[in-house]
Formats: sequence, C-alpha cells, structure tokens
Amino acid sequence: KNSLDTSPITARSLQKPYHIKADEFGRAYKDHLSDFRSWKHIFHAREWLIFPRNIGPNLSIDETALSNGDLYTIVSNKDAHGGKGALVAIVSGTKVEDVVAALMRIHWYLRCKVREVTMDFSEGMHQIVLQSFPYATITLDRFHMQQLATDPMQELRLKYKKEAQKEQNEKRKLFKAQLAEKYEKSLKRRKKGKKDKRGRKPIRKNKAYVPERLSNGDTLPELLTRTRYSLMVSPEKWTGTQKERMKLLFERYPDLEKAYSLVHSLRMIFSNTRATWISGYESMQNWFDKVREFGNDSFNTAAETIKDRLDEVLNYFIHRATNASAESLNSKIKQFRAQLRGVVDIDFFLYRLSMIFG
Repeated sequence: KNSLDTSPITARSLQKPYHIKADEFGRAYKDHLSDFRSWKHIFHAREWLIFPRNIGPNLSIDETALSNGDLYTIVSNKDAHGGKGALVAIVSGTKVEDVVAALMRIHWYLRCKVREVTMDFSEGMHQIVLQSFPYATITLDRFHMQQLATDPMQELRLKYKKEAQKEQNEKRKLFKAQLAEKYEKSLKRRKKGKKDKRGRKPIRKNKAYVPERLSNGDTLPELLTRTRYSLMVSPEKWTGTQKERMKLLFERYPDLEKAYSLVHSLRMIFSNTRATWISGYESMQNWFDKVREFGNDSFNTAAETIKDRLDEVLNYFIHRATNASAESLNSKIKQFRAQLRGVVDIDFFLYRLSMIFG
C-alpha cells in the first residue's frame, strides 16, 4: 500500500516480488486500502485539483495528455524536483478562463509569493500566468526557443530529402525503361531454338536498380535521413562517422550548413555562463541580423516569434531557469500512464497523481 501511495507504479508490478494476484490487489487498493472512495475532491477532480501548500516562489506551467489525448494544464513547483509536493494544480483543458478560475481558489497571499514562472511560447499560458500570479517574472524556456529555430532547419533537410528521393525514383524509372528496351532488342537478336550456351549472356529483365552511393556508403536520401540527430547537437558531440556524414552533407547542401550555423550560434548564446541580460540582448540582435541575411522565410518567422517576446526570453539570464522540471514531471506522468496501458478510470488516476506528486 505504501508503495502505491508514494510511487508511480501499478499493482501488476508488485505481483512477482510479493507473489500476489495483481488484479485482486489492485481492486482491493482502490476500494478498501486507499482513501479513494472517501476522497473529498472526487466530485471535482476531473475539472480541477489544487494543492495550495505546494506553492512556492518558482513555478512551471505546461500541458499534458492524461487520457485519450485530452489535455490538462499542470502547474508545478520547481523546488520539489518532480517528487512529492510538485503539483500545485491540475486543470482540465487549456482554456484560460477555466485554469484561472481554478488557480484563483488559491489564496491571493500565496499566489503573490510566486516570483518566477517558466513556460513555453503558448499565448494561453502567458495569459494564465499574468492573471493568476501578478508579481511573477515570466521566463520563456530556452529549449522551446531553440526548437523554434531547429524546426526550420529540419524543414529544409526534409525538403532536400524529398527532392533526393524524387530524383532517385526518376532514375529508377529511367533505368527500368532502358532495361526493358535492351531486353526487347536482345530478344530480336537471339536465334530461335539455340541450345549452345556459349556467347553473350542474355539481358535480365528483372535486374535491380543500384542507386549511387557516397564515399561513406550512404545514398543521398539515406544521408539526409541519418543526419537528423547530428543537426540537433553541437559539433563536439559528433562521432567519427557523424563528422564524415556532416562533411558530405554540407558539401552538397551549403544552405543546410548556414541553417545549422544559425541554430548552433543561438545555442551558444544561451550556453555562455558569463552572459548577462544586456550581453544576451546584444547577441540576439546580431543573431536576428544573420537570420535576415540568410533570407529563409521559416527562419524569419521563428526570429519574429522570438523577437516579439524577447524580454521574457532574456529573463533566462537572471536565474538560468528553464522548464525542464515541468518536462520531467510530464515524463513521469506519461511513464506511469504507459505502465497502466492507458487510463480507464480518470478519477482514480488523478487520485494516484495527487497522492504521489501532490
């Protein structure tokens, strides 16, 4: 019972070590051993759950799917590090009015203690924080910002991949057409009733097309597929084979090299441990100039999105806060849901979450 109260595990995971019947024990825990049947929040759990005691000066806000893709907004305490006391609120949906109404149930004195809230670029969550935590500084997560720049780069890679696949398909069709033509000509040249096996071998009609391979053994579409991960990390993390692939990639696609340079330079701005709000502002202005020179529409859109909320992006340099704690909590919830192979009883699942993280 204590294990189920404090850990995101299922009754089935206790079957082998404790030699129990998991299904029977699971039902017994739900109906008798736990306080679920007398839980005072059971009537509104699906709509909202709040844990005022868990509020602290540093919060995160994010959304996650608990069942059948239904989204819930989760406010969590960063200082709990994804353990007991991490949950501040779980609210059904992402509608600003509903989430604010639930958070307003927490006394204003406690909400005024919040000093910083980290979040992604969601406009809805931005409004929720402004209305619910009036004295909090909003810090946009640097990793979500980097993702905004990474997406156009991967979009460019996929564009070149489709072009390479199309070209390869056209070459395959041309090869088959030429092969069929040669086969027909060889049939006309062949003597009828010939039994002697000597002479030129007949052309095979089903001969396979062999695409051109690069020096590392990849075809061009394979090269563009296998460099996906390498484009997302710094060059010092590349292995020997990854360095070879990236060299081949950048030789053939200079635009991808420029796009990677933009993404990497953005990463370096926020990885600089000596950077301040002011120096970060200057670096970002230089980065915007580089994006403008590159002239890619998707990159320009990403840059404009960041520029519109640059102050909140640069707040990262005050306390170096990210939304990693919220992502970690979401990951734990998803792993718990995966152990259950889907959530059948949403009320009981929320009860378990409140016991473990609330």
